[in-house]
Amino acid sequence: MNNARPKKTLLASAMIGILSAPAPVLAQTAPDVNDSDVERIDVTYRSSLVQAAALKRDETKVADIITSEDIGKFPTENIAEAIQRIPGVQISNINGRGSTISVRGLGAQYARTTVNGQTMANADFTGGFRYDIIQSELASSIAVIKSPSADMDTGGLSGTINIDTTKPLSYSERKVVASVKGQYSEFSPTDDVTPKGNITYIDQFADDTVGLFLNAGYQALDDRVDNFWMGRWFSDDEGNDIPRRPRYRRIDRETKRYLMNGALQWRPSDNFETTFTAIYADDDTIQDLNQQVFLFDRDEITLLGEPDNGVYKQVRIDNFTLENNRQAEDKQATSKAFTLESKYETENWTILGVAHYTKGEAVHAEEAVILATTVSANMDISDRNNVVFNVDEDLTDPSLYPADMPRNEYPNGATRYMDSSESALQFDAIRSLDGEFFTGFAFGGKYRKEEFNREVFRTDRFAIGEADPSDLPSMSEFNYMVTDFLDNQMSIDHGWVAPDIQAYRDALVAEGVTVPTLFAAQSSYSIERDILSFYGKVDFEKYLGEMTLRGNIGGRYETTDRTINTYLTGENNPINSEISLVIGETAFDYDYSNFLPSVNLVLELTDEVQARFAAAKVLVRPLLTSRTQIAASETSVNNSFGTRTYTVDLGQPNMKALTADQADLGLEWYYGEGNSLALTLFWKEIKNGSVSEFVCPDSYSDVTLSGTPEDCVDTQGNIYEITSTFNDDSGTTIKGYELGWNQSLDSFLPIDGFGFSANYTFIDAEDSEDFVLTNSSEETWNFIGYWENDTFSARVAINNRSPYVQDNTDAFFAREGRVVDGRNQVDILLSYNVTEALNLRFGALNINGNNEEAYFTEEKPVWQTTSIIGTSYYLSAVYAF
Repeated sequence: MNNARPKKTLLASAMIGILSAPAPVLAQTAPDVNDSDVERIDVTYRSSLVQAAALKRDETKVADIITSEDIGKFPTENIAEAIQRIPGVQISNINGRGSTISVRGLGAQYARTTVNGQTMANADFTGGFRYDIIQSELASSIAVIKSPSADMDTGGLSGTINIDTTKPLSYSERKVVASVKGQYSEFSPTDDVTPKGNITYIDQFADDTVGLFLNAGYQALDDRVDNFWMGRWFSDDEGNDIPRRPRYRRIDRETKRYLMNGALQWRPSDNFETTFTAIYADDDTIQDLNQQVFLFDRDEITLLGEPDNGVYKQVRIDNFTLENNRQAEDKQATSKAFTLESKYETENWTILGVAHYTKGEAVHAEEAVILATTVSANMDISDRNNVVFNVDEDLTDPSLYPADMPRNEYPNGATRYMDSSESALQFDAIRSLDGEFFTGFAFGGKYRKEEFNREVFRTDRFAIGEADPSDLPSMSEFNYMVTDFLDNQMSIDHGWVAPDIQAYRDALVAEGVTVPTLFAAQSSYSIERDILSFYGKVDFEKYLGEMTLRGNIGGRYETTDRTINTYLTGENNPINSEISLVIGETAFDYDYSNFLPSVNLVLELTDEVQARFAAAKVLVRPLLTSRTQIAASETSVNNSFGTRTYTVDLGQPNMKALTADQADLGLEWYYGEGNSLALTLFWKEIKNGSVSEFVCPDSYSDVTLSGTPEDCVDTQGNIYEITSTFNDDSGTTIKGYELGWNQSLDSFLPIDGFGFSANYTFIDAEDSEDFVLTNSSEETWNFIGYWENDTFSARVAINNRSPYVQDNTDAFFAREGRVVDGRNQVDILLSYNVTEALNLRFGALNINGNNEEAYFTEEKPVWQTTSIIGTSYYLSAVYAF
C-alpha cells in the first residue's frame, strides 16, 4: 500500500476553509469549486471518517471534525450524542435527554457554540447551549476546536463547537431529499410511535451563479423520566449525615420541534460572493410533573443503629409532612439567526464583511396543585442498588387527603420570560504573501452587542385568600393514579394518587374568582454587554530539511462593557406577599479588557507523521445558569410548615471574566486512507473561577437570621436559601491526554467493510480551595465498530464516562452536591440502501437500558439519585431525487 501523503483534494480544501475557524473569515480563502472538479468518494460512514481525518490533518489548530455521510444523513440522531464521540467531549443529560456537552472536563457553560462561525443564541440562556432542541438535519459537519486562533470570537474557555450548514453552490445540480421517521420510547407516557419528517431542497440558477438551499423539519417526541433522590441531609454535631428529604419525581413529556433553515448564495464572478443564511428552531414541550416530597422532621427521626462511614443509613420517621405536588408545565423555546456575509477577492487580498443577528426566546409557564398530609415511614439506604423506603400509609388511597388537610393550594405558579440576543458587525482583511516564510496575514475587528433579559410573573391562590374546602375537588372523586414508578425498581412505593389539575381549574371557574398575575420585580433583571475586538494574525510555512513547519501566530484584544439593570423593591405587595413593590430601578456598570495571544504550529515530520503545538489565552464571560447569576434576585413561596421560604441570589455585579492559559502538544500518524492514530497532551491553568455557595449572613434585608447555610431561618421560622457567587482568586489546573484511533480492518479480515473508531481521554483536575471542577470525568472512552458494503451497514457505539461531581449550579438534584456514577451507553444503527435513492435506517439508543445513578460524596458514597431513562427505537426512510 502506498502511504505517501496524498495531495489535498479540492473537496477537502473547501471544507477546511469552511470549518477551520469562524466560517465567514476563512471560507473566503478556499477556492471556488465546481462539482465536476471535486474528487468523488463513496457516500458511506467510512468515507465520512476519511473526510474527517483529512480535515483534521490539514487543520492548523487542534480540532476534531464530524462530517455527514450525505445530505440528511448525520451519523447519529442527536447532535450532542454525535459530538460526544470526539476525544475530550462528554455529554450531560437533562431529564434523561442528551442535551449539553462538556469539553475537556469543563461544564457546558464553558463551551461556545457557533453556527457557520457566528453565535446561535440559546433559547434558555441559563444552562449552556441546548443541543437537544437542534435537529441533526441542520448540520452538514461539526468541528470541535480546542485551540483557538486570533481571528476567532472569544467565549469558549474549553473549546468552540462550530456547526456548519449546507452551501448550495457546493453542488452543481438540483437535489431534493425527503425523510420520515417513527420513534418509540420505552417509557412513553402515551405508548405511541412519534413521527418526524424533513425535506431538503438544493438548486442552482442563472448559470450556477445563484444557489438556493431550503430545509424544513418537524419532530414529535413522547417520553418519560423517573427520578428518586435524596434532596437534603441533616447533620449532627459530629458531622454525621442523616436522610432528610427524599423525593419521587415522574415527568411525562410531549415535545414538538420545528426546524427551518436556508441559504441564498450569489456568486456573479470569481472574485465576489455574498450569502444570506437563516435558521429558525422551535421546541414546544408540555410536561406533567408528579412529585412526592417527604419532609422529614428532625425531632421525629429515630436513628437506628450507628453511623456507617459518617452516614446514618437506617432511620424511622414519625408524623412528618408529605407534599403531593402535581405541576403542569408549558415550555416554549425558539432560536433564530440571520447572517449576511460578503467577500471580495483580488489577486492577493480577500475582504470580508458580516452582519449577524440572533435571538433566543423561552417562556416557561407552570401551575401546580400542592397538597399536604401526614405520614410515617422507615428508610434504609444501606444498599445503593436497593433503597428501602416503606411508608406506613397507602400512598394510592385518596382518603389520605381529607377535605380539611394542612395544605390544599391551587394555583401555585409562575411564568418566566427569558431571551438572549446578539447583534454583530464584522470586518476582515486577508492578504496572501509569496514569501519564503510568511504566507499571509489577516486583521480585522468585530462589534457584538449581547442582551439577556428575564421577567418573572407569579400567579398564587393565597393572593385572594384560601378557598373553602367544600369548593375544592375531592381526591376520592377527582384523581390521577401514578403507577410503575421507577420501573418498579427499589423497595419503595411504585405508585401514588395525584390530584386532577383540570378539576382544580374547573373548581376555580365554578367559584367565580380570578387569581391575579403579578410582576415579580425582585426576580427579574436584564444584562447588556458591548464587546469590541480587534485582531491580527500571521500565517507562515517553512521547509526545515525534509520537514515542513506551518502555523500561525496572533493576538486578539477585546473590551467588554457590562450593564446590569435591576429593580429596587420595597414592601410586599398587599395582594400577594411573594411580590415586592417596585420603588425604582438601578444599574451597575462594569468594564474590563483582555489581550489574548495565540500560536498554532504543525511540524510535518514525514509524509505520515506530524506534530502539533498550540498555546493560547482564552476566556469566558461571567456565567448565567439556572441557579446562579450576576444579577441579584429573590423569590418567596409559602411552605407546608406554615411559614415562607425565601430563595435569594445575592448576585455579583463585579464578576470578572474567567480566563485560562492553555497549551496542547500532539503527535499524529496517518498511515492509510482514513487510518490514523493521534495522541494529544493538554494543560490548562484557570483563573477567576466562578464559585457559588449557600450562606447564612447575620441579617438580610434588615431581617435577623441564624443557623447554618443549609438551615438558615429568621426569628419567625421563615426559611432563607441564600446563594453567594464570587471569583476564586486561586488558580485551578487541568491536565490530561487524548488518544484517538481510526482503523479499517480490510487488510486483516477476509470480508471487506469492517472497521472501528475509538478514543480515550484522561483528565487530572487539581481543584482550588473554593472552585471545584464539576461535570468532569477523569476517564471517558468511546468505541464505534462498523461494517458496511454498498447495500448494508451496521454500527455499534459504546460510550463510557467515569464518575463526576455536580453541585447546585449544575443540577436540580445536587442542591447539597452529588457524584454521578460512571455510566456506559450502547447504541446501534442498521442501514439498508434499497435503491440508490432510498435508504432505510433502524436505530436503538441506550439499548443496554443503563440508568443514571449518583451517590452523595466520594467520602460518603451512599445512595443519592436513581434516574430511569429507558431505551428509544426509531425507523427512518430517506429518499433523494
